[in-house]
Amino acid sequence: MLCVLALLSAIAPLATDMYLPALPSMTEHLGTTDTAVQSTLATFMAGLGIGQLIAGPLSDGTGRRRLLIGGTALCAVSGVLCAIAPSIEVLVAARLLQGFSGGVGIVLARAVIADRAKGDAAARLFSIMMIIGGVAPVVAPLMGGALLGPVGWRGIFWVLAGAAVVMLLGVLFLVPETLPVERRHGGGLAALAGNLRYVVTNRIYLGYAFTFMFGFGALFSYISASPFVVQGILGLSPGQFSIVFAVNSLGIMLGSIVNTKLIGTVSPRRLLTFGVGLLMTSGLLLTLATTIGGTNIWLVLPLMFSSVTAIGFIMGNATALAQGQVTEAAGTGSALMGAGQFGLAAIVTPLVGIGGTAVPMAVAILVSGTVALASLKILARAD
Repeated sequence: MLCVLALLSAIAPLATDMYLPALPSMTEHLGTTDTAVQSTLATFMAGLGIGQLIAGPLSDGTGRRRLLIGGTALCAVSGVLCAIAPSIEVLVAARLLQGFSGGVGIVLARAVIADRAKGDAAARLFSIMMIIGGVAPVVAPLMGGALLGPVGWRGIFWVLAGAAVVMLLGVLFLVPETLPVERRHGGGLAALAGNLRYVVTNRIYLGYAFTFMFGFGALFSYISASPFVVQGILGLSPGQFSIVFAVNSLGIMLGSIVNTKLIGTVSPRRLLTFGVGLLMTSGLLLTLATTIGGTNIWLVLPLMFSSVTAIGFIMGNATALAQGQVTEAAGTGSALMGAGQFGLAAIVTPLVGIGGTAVPMAVAILVSGTVALASLKILARAD
């Protein structure tokens, strides 16, 4: 079941990284502009946020399983629509639908774990899910580049549709209903408003949630800027960039593995504090390296690695600690974290490209780490 939930959570990197190498050919085949094709990424991210905001609170009243089945089936259908889209307008709409349905899977995967485990057990499960899901950003760009030649960009979307079918089968056969009827909050706007009020008035939850969001903000700062920094500034080739990207993705997995091994001996809160401290320190040193030290590859690459490795100590622990504070409305809590996560990613993406240097990326990582630490120390200090 954990593998299925990890695959559901991996839809974002799979559905973004796999088709990025195909953007130029999509522009030509659809007879449109680069800007229009790039908007398919923005609409997908918007759909991810909307899907989480709707499905999370709704699942607190209706249960998880039916929504998971419906969302995953819709993800498969939207993948087919992307593959056969005759125009850029249809593709944009299909990507919005794909993001919406993918958001359902992401938010409910977190809620299912929160239903079944608490404390150290939840932190361990979320970290293991990150290890499994961490394979996606490693293999997705490599798969996309390998598939583009033989099957073209439409074939990549057929592969994504097939992955969604695998997810659907996994949900049908391996994921039971985890929210019993007696723990549901009923339907209607009053119940949704009550769940929302219960979540947003929990200061400790907000502290951990902001730590989670800004940890992801640091990660997305790296993801958005690293192609330009590594190739355009450090002067590495596209092939060498793929290696750097894969090594850094393995760094996240390494951090998650070490984190998982330490849970039970070290508390999730202490491990989270270590991860946030490492992120902020790496961001500070990276900012100094890119401003004072220039663009020394032997400084920048190791600091990028340590920055993303810190994420392995942040995401799983912050998720478990935040969800543990709102167990009576885990879907709503998961939804707000997910919407904030991808909303912040959408804000960060254009900012890290300002100025044509590596400095904005470094500063974004530093600011994200600083806000994450402040959220942890100030808002969640009573935990």
